[in-house]
Amino acid sequence: MGPDEMMSHGSTLSLTSLTPLIPHSSASLRRSSPQSIPLRSRKETKATQAPSIPNPFPELCSPSSSPVLISSSIGKSAPSEKDCHAVRVYGEDTLGRTVSVSSGATARDVCHMMVQTAHCSDQENWAIIEIHPDLGLERCLEDHERVVDVQSSWPADGAVSGFKFLFRKNYAKYEFFKKPMLFFPESMISDSADVTKGVTSSELVQKLLQSGACPEIQGFLQVREAGRKAWKRVHYFLRRSGLYCSTKGSSKEPRHLQYVADLADLNIYNVTNSRKLHMAPSEHTFCVKSRVERGRSQDMKLLCAEDEQSRTCWITAFRLFKYGKQLQCNYQLSQSSMRQQVPPRDAKAREAEDSLVAMDFTGKRGGRVIQNPKEAEHAEQEEGQAWRKREAMRYSLPNVAQSSRPSSVHQTQPWFHGGVSRCESQRLIEEQGQVDGMFLIRESQQHTQCFVLSLCYKLKTHHYLLIPFEKTGRKYYTMDDGDTVFIDLLQLVEFHLINRGTLPVRLKHPCVRVAL
Repeated sequence: MGPDEMMSHGSTLSLTSLTPLIPHSSASLRRSSPQSIPLRSRKETKATQAPSIPNPFPELCSPSSSPVLISSSIGKSAPSEKDCHAVRVYGEDTLGRTVSVSSGATARDVCHMMVQTAHCSDQENWAIIEIHPDLGLERCLEDHERVVDVQSSWPADGAVSGFKFLFRKNYAKYEFFKKPMLFFPESMISDSADVTKGVTSSELVQKLLQSGACPEIQGFLQVREAGRKAWKRVHYFLRRSGLYCSTKGSSKEPRHLQYVADLADLNIYNVTNSRKLHMAPSEHTFCVKSRVERGRSQDMKLLCAEDEQSRTCWITAFRLFKYGKQLQCNYQLSQSSMRQQVPPRDAKAREAEDSLVAMDFTGKRGGRVIQNPKEAEHAEQEEGQAWRKREAMRYSLPNVAQSSRPSSVHQTQPWFHGGVSRCESQRLIEEQGQVDGMFLIRESQQHTQCFVLSLCYKLKTHHYLLIPFEKTGRKYYTMDDGDTVFIDLLQLVEFHLINRGTLPVRLKHPCVRVAL
């Protein structure tokens, strides 16, 4: 075995949060300048006045020309006393922190505040979650949603109503833009639209997502009627005009379709622990609830999907139908902020790096510059192999290994979750998005001195036993019967962040929890 192996979403765009103005055609016009509006007669006004159209692309406009305020309260002056609102946000350690925000502060703004407060090592993939533990409701706030508006929709205050905000990771917020067919299976895409003629499901989904739209979704769902305990299997259709159900099997004829709800007036929630709380036929449950109704089970329409992929498809389509282009704008803004976090190299560092050349020092007359690119690549590979051999030799010495990297180094890593159970690890991964490559390591509850790697792949959590064994007086870990060994769990994780190995996918997103 070589050293390489060892190192191893009704119908229209939501307008509640957008300012109904149109940018002026004059380039010199400033937003803060008051403008006089010419008076018209009542008849003329009545004939020519049209409803103002909101800007559907707020995130793509620059701050100087956009009538919509881009959410960026971070770094600006504190809100005035009249415009100051207290919002309490809880961490996953059940402790909360109260922050003062303005009425226009969005979920993205509050996330940035909490990242700074909790001293998080990274700033991306964090989210504000609206939860109701007693009913098992969870909903990730969209980046453009105003947190104060959401909080004011709760009955009484949050403590009485049962609603509260939670700060945690959500890697799957925009994952459907990257892997659309994982979120929109062909069996759930309706073929009633004419645009599908001669177009595959994959091409249709890609084209619609690029324009901020969504294909029509259909499928059977288990539904529990209000005031009843029994669940009934009904065929539903999700369209831009709203949610419909069929009164005759899966027929989509207009005379058989019954209108259920307008998506603009609803919020959609994941339902956790639905078997125990609502006697659901499975745990793949979600619900639609009016934004102004009280948080009671009588006000919710509970729906249960056949599997996790179906539930994810319904929730994702609901978000796209409700918010449309705004979601794509949010995604593009998050991607641009990620690129801005990478510090650019200064001119001196770039010049010094560009001046580096490959050298060969094996001859007797000193070093020579390697001109052949293939030879230079070969020399780089040889140097890397030599470094790995030196590191392997160093860690093979017990005294040096123990002093350089203690055996308990994994306990300080964010992906290590101690003695959490198998069910708890699955719940943590599900809460943070269930994207490919999400992982954590925990202590095995069945095998002493062993650990378990819990990895998410294709919306399922897989568990791999990490077994310790001794070889030449040194302790190693393996999960493939000794074919590949690692000196500790940190080396195992570092290897699989780059190499897939025996796993179905490389490790990518650590499942982390923060304390506020």
